[in-house]
Amino acid sequence: MDLHFGDSKPTDDERAAVDALLGPPESSWEGAARDEMRAADLRWARGGRAARDRRDLLLPGLHAINDRIGWISEGALDYLCRRLTVPPAEAYGVATFYAMFSVKPRPATVLHVCTDLACATAGASELCAGIEARLGLGSGVSVERSPCLGLCERAPAALAIKAGDPVRTAVSAPATVHGAVLAASAPDAAPQEPPAAMAVPQAGDPSLTLLRRVGVVDPASLDDYRAHGGYTALRRAFELGPAGVIREVTDSGLVGRGGAAFPTGRKWQATASQPDHPHYLVCNADESEPGTFKDRVIMEGDPYALVEAMTIAAYATGAHKGYLYLRGEYPRALRRLEHAIAQARARGLLGDDVLGQGYAFDIEIRRGAGAYICGEETALFNSIEGYRGEPRSKPPFPVEKGLFGKPTVENNVETLVNVLPVLTMGAPAYAAIGTAKSTGPKLFCVSGSVARPGIYELPFGATLGELLELAGVRERLRAVLLGGAAGGFVRPEETDIPLTFEGTREAGTTLGSGVVMAFDDTVPLPRLLLRIAEFFRDESCGQCVPCRVGTVRQEEALHRIVDRTGAAAADDIALLREVGRAMRDASICGLGQTAWNAVESAIDRLGAYE
Repeated sequence: MDLHFGDSKPTDDERAAVDALLGPPESSWEGAARDEMRAADLRWARGGRAARDRRDLLLPGLHAINDRIGWISEGALDYLCRRLTVPPAEAYGVATFYAMFSVKPRPATVLHVCTDLACATAGASELCAGIEARLGLGSGVSVERSPCLGLCERAPAALAIKAGDPVRTAVSAPATVHGAVLAASAPDAAPQEPPAAMAVPQAGDPSLTLLRRVGVVDPASLDDYRAHGGYTALRRAFELGPAGVIREVTDSGLVGRGGAAFPTGRKWQATASQPDHPHYLVCNADESEPGTFKDRVIMEGDPYALVEAMTIAAYATGAHKGYLYLRGEYPRALRRLEHAIAQARARGLLGDDVLGQGYAFDIEIRRGAGAYICGEETALFNSIEGYRGEPRSKPPFPVEKGLFGKPTVENNVETLVNVLPVLTMGAPAYAAIGTAKSTGPKLFCVSGSVARPGIYELPFGATLGELLELAGVRERLRAVLLGGAAGGFVRPEETDIPLTFEGTREAGTTLGSGVVMAFDDTVPLPRLLLRIAEFFRDESCGQCVPCRVGTVRQEEALHRIVDRTGAAAADDIALLREVGRAMRDASICGLGQTAWNAVESAIDRLGAYE
C-alpha cells in the first residue's frame, strides 16, 4: 500500500472535525503533532491494523470536513487518510465521486437548485437566473444546479447548506427567488418546511395502510407511534420466530418496491440460510430517481415504522447490525431518523436486548453525498465500505457476499414498511390486496402537470387513469412518464394501463419505483429528453465503457437534434438506437441498461421528432 502524503497541513477546524468523529490520534503515526509524540513512536509504528479496520469511516469523515468547512482541502484529506491509513489517491477518488463534496475552495454556503424533470418544467432555469442576478458576485453563496432533490411535489425546489459547527440547512420549495436567497443567506430565518402530510393528499383516509400514520401521529413521539399500533408487528415477529416471519413474508407475495420486483421472502431466506457470519441488513434510502420522493415522506412522517421494520428484517435474517444509507439531500429525514433511533435505543427497542427477547440489534445511519448510482445495491455497499460507489459484478450475489464480504439483505424503505401490515394483518389478508402477481398496496409519486401532486397509496391493479384522476390531471396532457428517468413514456390516451409490474410490462413500459410524471403540451419534449440524457451522463460512474461512452454519445446526438425533426434527425435517431442497444446489452448495472429507455419510448410511442 502506497501511503504518499503531501506537505499540506490541516487547519485547527479541519483537525477538530475529523477528531470529533474518530477521537484524538493516539500516536504520530495517526497524525498527532510531532511534539506530542511519545518515545515509543520513534521505535515502531502502531495502530495501522486498527486504522485499516475503520476504512468504512472514510465517507463519514469526508462529510465531517465538508459539513464543518464547506469543502475538503488537501491538508484535511491528508489528515483523514493518516487517521484511517487510506492512500490519499484513493481518498481523493472517493471525495471527487460525490456531487455534494468539493475539493476546490468554495463559499461556506451552497445553494443547490434542482434543475431536473419536475423542477425544469416548473421554471427552474428562470429561478436559477433570478437567484444569480439577486445574489451577484461576492455574495458568499455558491449556486449549484442540482439533479433531483426529492421534492418534486413542491417544484421548483432549492436546498441551502451552510457549513459550520453545526452545519445548517434550509429548504425553499416551491422556491421563489426571494425564498431561495433567504434560505441561503439566513437558514435559521427561512420558512419552516411544511409537514410531511402536505405531500400526502389522502392524509387521514382510514383506508390507507402504509400512509395511515403520516399526518396523524407526531413523528417525534414514540408513545404516539405505539398508541397507533406501533411495535405490534415486532411483537408478532418474536412470537413467530425467524423462520415463521420469513414464511409469512413469502406467503404474502411481497416483492421489492425499488423496481426490480424480486420476491422479498426469497431474498430473506437466502440470506438467513448462509452459514457465514455476521449477517448484515442494509436499508436503501438513497432514492435518487428523478420524480421519486415516497421514501422521504415515510421517513419524515413515520420514522419509527422504518426502525421497527428494519428490526423485524434483521431478526428474520440473523443480522445484528443494520445500516440505513440515506440520501445526503434529505436533512429533515436525517434529523427525524436520528431522533427515532435514539429514542428506540433508550426505550429498549434497539440495543443488546430488544423488547427483553435476548435479541441484539442496532442501526447506524450512513449519509450519501449525491450519487444516483449508489441506489444500486452493490455500489451502495462499496460506498459504505469507503470506496467509490461503483457497482460490483455478480455473482456472487449480496445474499452470499454483500457488505464487508458477508451475507447481506438489502431492501428499500417502502419494501421494509410493507412488512408491518404483512405481520399485523397476516399473509392471506395482505395477499388479497392487489393482484395475484403484484400483491399489497403501492405508493406512487405523482408530479408535473397535475393539480394535486404528492404521494398516493393505491392497491396494485388500479389503472393509470384512476391515479391521474385522483391527482387532478390538467387538460392538454401530452405524455406521462412512468418509472422516472429510467422508465418510459406512455401516451395520454393509454390510461387503462394497470399499475402492476406485470401490467406495465405487457404494455411495453415499466412501473419502476412508482414515479408518475405528467406533462402537458406546454413542455418541450425534445428538451425534456435532453435533460434525461444529461442526467445519465452526469450520473454514470464511468466504470464500464458501454455506459461511460454511450451516455455521452446519447447526449451529443440529442443536442444535435433538439430542434430538428423528420428526415433531418433520421441519422441521429439511428445512431441513438445503436448506442441504446449497446448500453442495454453490455452495461454492468441498471443505470446503463436503462439510460435509453425513456428516449426510445418518446421516439416510438410519442413521435418526439416527427
